[in-house]
Amino acid sequence: MTSDTTHAERDSLIASARFVLWDLDGPICRLFAGYSAVGIARQLVQQIDGFGMGSLLDEEERSATDPHVALLAVNRQRPDSDLIRELEEWLTQRELAAVRGAMPTPYADPLIRTWVSRGARFAITTNNSGRAAAAYIQSRGIADLFPHICGREQDLSLMKPNPHCLVQALKSMGTHDLSQALMLGDAPTDYEAAQRAGVPFLGYARNERKLEALLAVGVKPEFIVGSLEQVLDVVRRQS
Repeated sequence: MTSDTTHAERDSLIASARFVLWDLDGPICRLFAGYSAVGIARQLVQQIDGFGMGSLLDEEERSATDPHVALLAVNRQRPDSDLIRELEEWLTQRELAAVRGAMPTPYADPLIRTWVSRGARFAITTNNSGRAAAAYIQSRGIADLFPHICGREQDLSLMKPNPHCLVQALKSMGTHDLSQALMLGDAPTDYEAAQRAGVPFLGYARNERKLEALLAVGVKPEFIVGSLEQVLDVVRRQS
């Protein structure tokens, strides 16, 4: 398969998208650019220890750099508990604080505005708090372009890779034609949720680590971009 052929397939996927489901942290912004996610993960473990529930975590979960790992580990053993509700709210407050130092992903803002001008409709489908997502897009002056935000719910089993938020977003957007939908994400859970929802997927990998993670779960390299400028170029060519 030639490079031109693979680019044509990717470009066709982008050009046919009318209902775009965006992950927040990655494709839209680096939420924790100014507020360490690693630090938050460690603080969350300390919170769990403070509640006397440290035994719910194994060593791998305790040392994870993603705060969702410890949160989900507790949820598997204490679902729908006051503990989970308190930990989820604690994390939400840290995400809201992180918004102040978040950095827009290069080319994200012009891509968002240009794509909408070409008739695309957007939703955010994220494992982060929907309140944090709303705060971020408000800070960028693009809140009106994302009328649908499907973020983390109190039932943590609904987080991606569960396709729940994608399905809910598509229902809110009023579409049943999945061939016109597209999930834009940077994590294996984004791809797995898209697969389970039957939604085409475009991966964004800003570094080698992100690229390897997407390739490892089966995303074809021709459907991964290293810069949103590649997507913007395709959208700009649309009439």
